Amino acid sequence: MLYPIKFIPRLKERLWGGYELLAKAKAGKAKNIDPTKPYGESWELSAVAGDVSVVANGMLKRNNLEEIIEVYMGNLIGDKIYDKYGLTFPLLIKSLDCHDVLSVQVHPDDELAAERHNSYGKTEMWYVVAAEEGASLYVGFKNNKITREEYIAAVGEDRLHEILNEIKVKAGDTFFIPAGTVHALGKGIEVLEIQQTSDITYRIYDWNRVDDNGNPRELHTALAVDAIDFTRDSDSCIMRYTTRQNEAVTLVDCDYFTTNIIELNGKMEKELVELDSFVLYMCAEGGADITAGGHTEHIDAWELVMIPAEADSVEIKGEGKLLEVYIK
Repeated sequence: MLYPIKFIPRLKERLWGGYELLAKAKAGKAKNIDPTKPYGESWELSAVAGDVSVVANGMLKRNNLEEIIEVYMGNLIGDKIYDKYGLTFPLLIKSLDCHDVLSVQVHPDDELAAERHNSYGKTEMWYVVAAEEGASLYVGFKNNKITREEYIAAVGEDRLHEILNEIKVKAGDTFFIPAGTVHALGKGIEVLEIQQTSDITYRIYDWNRVDDNGNPRELHTALAVDAIDFTRDSDSCIMRYTTRQNEAVTLVDCDYFTTNIIELNGKMEKELVELDSFVLYMCAEGGADITAGGHTEHIDAWELVMIPAEADSVEIKGEGKLLEVYIK
C-alpha cells in the first residue's frame, strides 16, 4: 500500500523575493541553493514541465511525480482525476516570501489558455501565513464597474496603480483569485498558494522597476486585455471563515480544488473512503504527525505531505494550523 509522500521543494529566484525561504528547515532539502540570491517562491508540489517534483521519502524516493502517477494512477490521485488529467498532476502548490511588491498581473482562463498556449488556465488562492504591520495586497479595481476602455486608458497613461483595489492583510486572511482577476501580492507577506497547474502569467504593471542590468521586465499588456474579467467583484475574492478546533472548515471550494483549514490541537481522524482524491496537508503553523496506511510522516511549518487516494482514513496529531487540499 502507498504511504504519505513528501517531495523535494524547488526554490525559485525572484526579483521581489527575500531570504525567509532559505531559513526554513525544508530549504535544506532543496537543490542548487545559492544563499546570496533572493528566493520568492518554493514550489512544494509541481507538475510543470521542467519542474516536476521528486519524491523525498520512502520506497518511491527519487522518482518524480509523473513517474509515480504512471505506475499507481487512480490509487495515487483518484480514478476520476486520473481519467481527466492523466499523468499531469492538476495542482501547483507554492510557498511565497514577498520581500517586495509583486508585479500586477492576470492569468487566462482554461479556454483562452488552451487557445493561446495549449495549457490549462490559472485559478488560484492565497492563504496569508504572516504579514508585517500595514502590509497589503491588490485584488481587482477600486471601482468594480471599470470598463475595458477605462482600463486601457489607465494603462496608457501609466496610472494603473491608482485604480487598483488595495486591501490591508493579516495572518490567516484568505483570497480566492479566479482566472481573469487582476492581482498583486504586496511587500512583507508570506503566503501559501494553491493553483491550477499552469505557469502562464500576463504581467501588466511592474511599478517601474528594473533588474540588476537596468532593464525593465517584459509586460504583456496586449495579451492581458482579453484575459481580464471586468465583471469581477473584488469583494467576492475575500474568503470569510471561522475555525473550529480539530475540524476541517472550508476556505475555498471551486471546480479545480477544495481547500479547508484545520485548527489542530491534539488528535483527529478523518475518513477518506468516499473522496476518490489525493489529499494534501500543508502546515501553515506548528507541526503535525500524519498517519495513513500504517505509515507516519511529520510535517513542520511550510511543509507538505500527500495522502494517496487509496487511503481509507488519515490520523493527524499535533498542534497548529493545516491546509487540507483535494479535488471533489
